[in-house]
Amino acid sequence: MFRRLAQQRLRDSDFAILALAAGLGLLIGLMVVGLQAVLSAAHSYLFGLPLEGHLSSGHVPELWRIAAVLIGGGLIYGLAAAVVRRLRMHEVVDPIEANALFGGRMSLRDSISLTLMNLLSVSVGASVGMEAAYTQTGSGLASRVGQIFRLRRGDLRILVGCGAAAALAAAFNAPLAGAFYAFELIIGSYTLAALAPVGVAAVSATLVSRGLFGGDPMFFVPSVFNVGGTEYVASILTGLLCAFVGILAMRSVSHVESGFRLLRIPRWARPAIAGLLLAGAAMGAPQVLGSGHGAIQMVVDGRFSWPALLMLVVAKTVATSLCIGSGFRGGMFSSSLFLGSLIGGAVGTLGALLIPGLEGDAVVLTLVGMGATGAAVVGAPITMVLLVLEMTGSYPATLAVMVAVVVSIVAVRHWFGYSFSTWRFHIRGVRLQGGQDIGWVRDLTVGQIQRRDPVTVLAEMTGAELDHQFPPGAVRYLFVQDAEGVFLGVIETAAMRLNPAFGPEATARELLRASQAFLFAAQPVREALGVFDREAVEMLPVVDGARTRRLVGFVTEAYALRRYTAALERQRNQEMGSSDLFGPVEFGKEG
Repeated sequence: MFRRLAQQRLRDSDFAILALAAGLGLLIGLMVVGLQAVLSAAHSYLFGLPLEGHLSSGHVPELWRIAAVLIGGGLIYGLAAAVVRRLRMHEVVDPIEANALFGGRMSLRDSISLTLMNLLSVSVGASVGMEAAYTQTGSGLASRVGQIFRLRRGDLRILVGCGAAAALAAAFNAPLAGAFYAFELIIGSYTLAALAPVGVAAVSATLVSRGLFGGDPMFFVPSVFNVGGTEYVASILTGLLCAFVGILAMRSVSHVESGFRLLRIPRWARPAIAGLLLAGAAMGAPQVLGSGHGAIQMVVDGRFSWPALLMLVVAKTVATSLCIGSGFRGGMFSSSLFLGSLIGGAVGTLGALLIPGLEGDAVVLTLVGMGATGAAVVGAPITMVLLVLEMTGSYPATLAVMVAVVVSIVAVRHWFGYSFSTWRFHIRGVRLQGGQDIGWVRDLTVGQIQRRDPVTVLAEMTGAELDHQFPPGAVRYLFVQDAEGVFLGVIETAAMRLNPAFGPEATARELLRASQAFLFAAQPVREALGVFDREAVEMLPVVDGARTRRLVGFVTEAYALRRYTAALERQRNQEMGSSDLFGPVEFGKEG
C-alpha cells in the first residue's frame, strides 16, 4: 500500500519528478567519475601511463605494449562479445530508440553489459569513445527507476533524457551541452515540461564531477583572439570539409563491416585483426589510440604541422571505422571532436602560411572544426556549439563555431541525411530520425479499439430468415461465417434488401458485400486507417489470423479516426507542456 501511494505521489507531483532527476544526476555523476577512474587505471596498468595521462597523447613508454595489448585485448574482446551474443539474442535498445519506439523503456542489464564491453574496448586502446557507455548506463538507470515507480509514458521519456544529460554533462563538465544533448537527440524536442528535470539532472551530475576534478574547462585555449570576417569565411570552408569527412567516416564503418562479412572472417576474430592493423598505425601515429582527448589539447597547442594534421585525419578516420566496423563497442562522439580539431587545425595552419598574420586562426578553426564535425556525426548542432564553449571557455570562438555547425549540419542533411546514430538504425532497418515519440503510433492497435459484439450468421441462412430475424434498423452489420466458424464476409443490412440477388431463397453467402478486407488485432491503428481509405468502407472486421480467420470483433472508420486524433492531441499536449491545449481528451465506448 505504501509503495502504491509513493508511486501515485510521484506520478502526480512535478516536484517529485524534479527530486528524482536530481538524485539520478548525483548517482550518474558518480558512475561516470567511477568509470573514468577505472579507465585511467586500466590504461596505467596496460600501457604504463601515469594515472592522469591520456592514451592519445602518444606517451606510451614501450611500443611493444601497443601491439601486445591491442592484439591480445582484441582477441579477449571478441571471445567475450561472442559469449554475450550467445546469452543475449537481441540488440541492445539505446536511449534514442527507447524514447522513440518503447516509451522510454530500457533494460538496465543490457545497458550495464554494453557499458562493460565499451569499457573493455577503450581499455585495450580501441579508437572509440566512452560516451555511448555513459549515456547508455545513465539512461538505463533512469529508465529502470522510472519503471519501478510506474511513471507515465511522457515522464519516463523525460527521465531517460535526464539520464543521458547527466552522463554527458559529467563526462565533459558541460551541463548546458548535456541538457541540449537530451533535448536534441534523446527526447527529440525542447519542451517546457522537460526543461526543469533535464536541467536539474545535468547540473547535479556536473557538480559531482567538479567536486572531484575541479571546475576548469577540459581544454585550455592558450590565446585570446578576435573573430572577424576572415575567420567566418574560413569557418564556412571548415564546416564543409567537416561535413565531408563526417559522412566519409560514417560510411566507412558500414564498408568495414561489409568487408569483414565478404571475407567470411568469424565475428570473434575481427577485433583481434582490427587490433593488429590499429597497432601498425599506432606505431607511427599513437594519437589514433583511444578517444583522442589528450591529442586534442596537442592540436590546440599547435604541436603538429599541417601535413601531420592531414595524415592524422586519414589515420583516425580509418582507425575509428576499423574498430567500430570490426565489432568493438563504442561511439564516434569523441572521435568526431578529435577529427574536427585536426581538420580545423590543418585549415588554420595552412591559412597562416598563405596569409601572414593569421596565426591565431589555427586555434579558432581548431575549435570550429570540433563543433562542425561533432554536429555532422552526432547530429546535435546546439549541443556541439555549447560543448565547445564549455570545454574551452572561449566565447569569441563560439560565434565562428555556430557558423560552421550550421553549414556542416545543412550539408550533411543534404548529401547524406543521417547522423551516425540514425545511420546505424537505417542499416538495421529501423526508420528513426531521432528520439521523437513515434512508438505510441504502434502501441495504439486495432485490438485496443475494436468492438467485441459482432452479430454473426451462418453462410447458408436464407434471405427469408435474415428478413425475419433482422428487420430494418435492428442491426447495421451482419458477419457471415461457415459451419466451422471461419469468417467469410459482411452484409450491410441497409443495402441487403436493395441487392438484386436478395430473395427468400438467397443465402447469406450470396449477399456478401464486394470488399472482403479484414484487420488483425495487433495491427497499428495507423495501418488500419490506410486499409479503410483503400477499401472505401466504413467498417472492417477483425480476425485472429489470415489462415484461421476467426472473427474477434470489428472497427468503424469514424471511431478509429477519433481515437487516433485523440492520441495525436495528447502527444501534442505533452510536447507543449499543457494538459488542456486542445481541450479535454475523453475515450468513451462507441455508440
